[in-house]
Amino acid sequence: MQELKGIKAVNEQKELTGKDKILGELKTLEYELTVELPRALRTAAALGDLSENAEYKSARERQDYVRARVRQLQQQLGKLSSIDIGKLPRDRASYGSTLILRDIDRGNEVTYRLVTPEEADIEQGLISTSSPIGKSLLNKEEGDEVKVQTPNGVRAFEIVKLTTIHDDE
Repeated sequence: MQELKGIKAVNEQKELTGKDKILGELKTLEYELTVELPRALRTAAALGDLSENAEYKSARERQDYVRARVRQLQQQLGKLSSIDIGKLPRDRASYGSTLILRDIDRGNEVTYRLVTPEEADIEQGLISTSSPIGKSLLNKEEGDEVKVQTPNGVRAFEIVKLTTIHDDE
């Protein structure tokens, strides 16, 4: 029953990651950049000498950070938009695939979904395609055995179930 909860969490997480997550953060940051920070800068500037004004300096630093983060998120959106879902394999693990793995040595099962590095969150079962385990899972099929180098040594997994991004759930 515990594994069913893990599968449910990974499936629900599909709605909360990727493009929607980035768009949500972008919207928040753009509001801060266009409304909140200009207000903070005006308030701080009204306090007088800008060369010794900590509030003004802090608001400017935050503005620079937010601008850089907005650029970074826009680049991430560009990368996500460039993924051609139609070219992803239908029978092998790739971006967006959900895999149920059985640890051969320990006998327990884990559920992972392959995502971009920006979406990765191990606690949610979201594994980057560029991580060691993600790389070892790419292009594998249901029933394959996968060996993964971890900090604690090599671990062997069997792919019990593979659901690609093309499969309806």
